[in-house]
Amino acid sequence: MIAIAGCNKEENFSESIFVDHEELDPNASTYQFDLWLNDNFLKPYNLSVKYRMEDVSSDMDYNLVPSSLDNSKKLAQLIKYLWFDVYGAMVGDDFLKNYGPRIIQLIGSPAYNPSSGTIILGTAEGGIKVTLYNCNSLNYNDPDMMNEYYFKTMHHEFGHILQQTKSYPKDYEQISAGNYSPLGWQYMTDQQAAKLGFVSAYSASEAREDFVEVIANYLVKSDKDWNNLLSMAGTDGATIILKKLSICSSWLKEKWNIDIVKMRNEIITRQNNINDDFFNKNF
Repeated sequence: MIAIAGCNKEENFSESIFVDHEELDPNASTYQFDLWLNDNFLKPYNLSVKYRMEDVSSDMDYNLVPSSLDNSKKLAQLIKYLWFDVYGAMVGDDFLKNYGPRIIQLIGSPAYNPSSGTIILGTAEGGIKVTLYNCNSLNYNDPDMMNEYYFKTMHHEFGHILQQTKSYPKDYEQISAGNYSPLGWQYMTDQQAAKLGFVSAYSASEAREDFVEVIANYLVKSDKDWNNLLSMAGTDGATIILKKLSICSSWLKEKWNIDIVKMRNEIITRQNNINDDFFNKNF
C-alpha cells in the first residue's frame, strides 16, 4: 500500500539504473566469448551466464573452485544446443523468455556434503537462478557422464522451475508415499531404488525430487538405457515408474503443451551430434 501511494503517474523519473546489456571490453582475452554469450543468452533471453567465480553469488557453505574457461565455453554451447534450442524447437523461443532462469552459474567443482557423503550437481533457486557444479570434469566424449552430471541436471533443475510455476498433481505424492527417505536415500543403490519404483536413488528423497527426476531421466536416457532401468526395477517397480511417467507426461502436455516423447527424441538426436567438430573454435 505504501509503495502504491508513493507513485504518481505524472512524476518524471530519472534514467533507469539498470542497463540492457553488459559492457564488454574489446581488449579482454574473453571478449569474443562474452560477445557470444550476450548474443545467445543475454539479448534473446535476458539471461546472464556467469562463468567467473563470484563469491557473493556462490554458496559459502562449500569449498568451491571456478569453472575453467575452456569448459565454460563448451558447457555454454551445450546448454544452448541441448536445452534452450530444444525448447525453442518444441514450444517456441518465447517459452524460455517467459519461464527460463535469469542466471546460469557454472562452478568447477562439485558441492560436497561430507556429513552425508553426497554431492550437489545442481540447484534451482526460486525459478531465477540455476547453478551447475562439477564443470571441470566435463568429458564430452563420455555420453553417460555427460547425462549424469550436466544434461540430466539441466532438465532436472528446469523441471523444478516449471514445477514451482505450476504445481504438479498432488496424487503423485501418494504413489510412493511410504518409501520416501529424505535422510536415507544416499544409502540406497539404484537397483534397490528401481525395485521400489524410483528412477534413481535420489528420487527416493522426496516427492518433488522424484517428479523432476522422472522427467529428467526419461528425457536423456536412450531406449536401451530406459529399458534397462525398467528391467532392473522388475515388474512391480517398472509398473510404478511407468505410472509416474504417465502423470509427468500428462502434466507437461496439459500445463505446458510439451510432448515429452518428441522432446526426448529431439534431445537424443542432438546428443549424438556432440563431437570435436561441434564446438565453436572462434572464441
